[in-house]
Amino acid sequence: MYCQVCGARNQDDAEYCQRCGQKLMVLSGASVPSEEPLDAGDEEFSFDEHLLERISIQEEVLKRVGETVQKILSALQRQEESILVHHAGMLALRDLLERQELINATEWSDLWESKMDYQFLVLEKRERFAAVKDRILGLYEGRRRPAFERLLDEAERALAGLDLVKAMEALETAAEVDRGNFELAHFLGESHFQEGRLERALDYWSRVLATKPDHVQGLVYSGVICIQKGEQQRGQELLERAVVLHRDAFLPHFCLGASLAGRGQVKSAVAFLERAVEIDGVPQALYLLGRCRYEMGRLGSAIEALGQAVHIDPSFEECHHLLGLCYLDRGWNRKALAAFRAAQQLNPRRMRYRDLVAYLSGRTGAELPATSPAAADWVTRGEEAIGAGDASEALRCYREALALDPDNPTLLMTYALACLRLDRGQEIRQLTQRVLDSNAGEMLRATAYAILIESLRGEGKYLEGNEVGRRLLDEGGSNFSKSIAYYEMAYNLAEMDEDLDEALDFARRSLEHAPEELRQFPLAALGWVHYKRRELDEAIDFLSQSTELGPSTTVLTRLGMALLASGDEDRARGVLARARRLDDRGGAIEERMMEFMKDSARIIERVRGRA
Repeated sequence: MYCQVCGARNQDDAEYCQRCGQKLMVLSGASVPSEEPLDAGDEEFSFDEHLLERISIQEEVLKRVGETVQKILSALQRQEESILVHHAGMLALRDLLERQELINATEWSDLWESKMDYQFLVLEKRERFAAVKDRILGLYEGRRRPAFERLLDEAERALAGLDLVKAMEALETAAEVDRGNFELAHFLGESHFQEGRLERALDYWSRVLATKPDHVQGLVYSGVICIQKGEQQRGQELLERAVVLHRDAFLPHFCLGASLAGRGQVKSAVAFLERAVEIDGVPQALYLLGRCRYEMGRLGSAIEALGQAVHIDPSFEECHHLLGLCYLDRGWNRKALAAFRAAQQLNPRRMRYRDLVAYLSGRTGAELPATSPAAADWVTRGEEAIGAGDASEALRCYREALALDPDNPTLLMTYALACLRLDRGQEIRQLTQRVLDSNAGEMLRATAYAILIESLRGEGKYLEGNEVGRRLLDEGGSNFSKSIAYYEMAYNLAEMDEDLDEALDFARRSLEHAPEELRQFPLAALGWVHYKRRELDEAIDFLSQSTELGPSTTVLTRLGMALLASGDEDRARGVLARARRLDDRGGAIEERMMEFMKDSARIIERVRGRA
């Protein structure tokens, strides 16, 4: 008998090959009495026949696989064509309804996006629930098992139907039936935390800890929520316990390190953050570690951590900025300048339009159109939502305000400013156009033009922005309008590094026409153009004048870059440190921790993989 794997000859009654150990099987060929020896010709013919048979079978299998793959590709192509047809139909419907002024295209798009986000969230919950349902059911030991199973099935059906609210209601009812089911409490606590309902999340995480006192997610999430509520001692105790019980888990070390760093205990924070990055080199953890080391004066190790962070995430603007400060303190001026330029390119800071609006709203006695108290309340709530990082809620609040007084130019401009902060260029065009089509005063119209140009600049449409600037120049008769138009066009030309002579002329004209309250902006533009022209002394002079009138992070950073390029390291270091203190991007470490924690899918997988 010959082995079908290695071809070695074995005894006829052997079960396993004496050479490779594989089980012997008779695949083909007639049986031959053991007492009649096979001659070499028959042996060779039998083996060749066997190989041909095997090859033929494999060819047939491959042929069928190829046919199946081709059918799948054809089906995918038909599905893609069907999706395109349906999408074109939806766009046609939207255009038709918009022409008849029955809907607003922006609201249509936003609602579409919100529905998609909601459905993706439900799909994520559905997959997560499917993975834990059996464990939840297995933990139930009460007498109402049929009712408990019905509630779980109801939640599963609701998730399959993309009804998250109904699913959560069913699961919360099930949690009341079995209050000790820590897997169900875990799922609900995680869900409420992701949606920002911290009090309800803490209630479920407390149930988890009551049953499983060493549960890593229960300890970490409870600790983070306590810290957010101001219960620092309790939160730190929970995080420390998580670190002691789960020495190889990333999340406890990261959260405890971030919490200590936020309270200024950088030396203690470094130990936990170093352990966190050993477990998993996450850019946010590396940035916090580098920041703590920088504040401790450990520049070499800070540069190492920050360098790793920007290598993993080259778009980490804050890391580039801090890395530049580290290079500067080490005396590595070229590297520092390159880091600051990288940060500037990633996030070119915008003109401070809040200051501009404050000027328009009363410094010259030209009051803006009043808004109703109800609309003003919605605007206030929108500002608070932006501060909390809830963009969708902010937009909803501004739309509610605008619905109360849709033609009020003050509300339109306020909404446009919010859209500028949230990078929603499509809406900005429509809002500013409504202001320009109204009977708004020249200052409001100039502000609308300025916001539109700023939005276009954020999209890299500098030439289109300058066309808008020329329209403002043609329409505006006041010095204010001319100053804004020249300022915007000078800034755009400087950003393009094209025709810097014309950019310099525009910046000078902007300064000539600028009211006293706005001189800091053309001075900043004039300094930036001189910097682009490598005229460092003039750049330093004008940027310094701008910061004296109204310091901002952008102008201070550019002044520091100019000083650094001119060789004045000590002054550059002081200016850049002042920019960092003034910038809000270096604050609220706890908020960063919360944002990072809410990326649940990635975090939970890491915790489970290392706990």
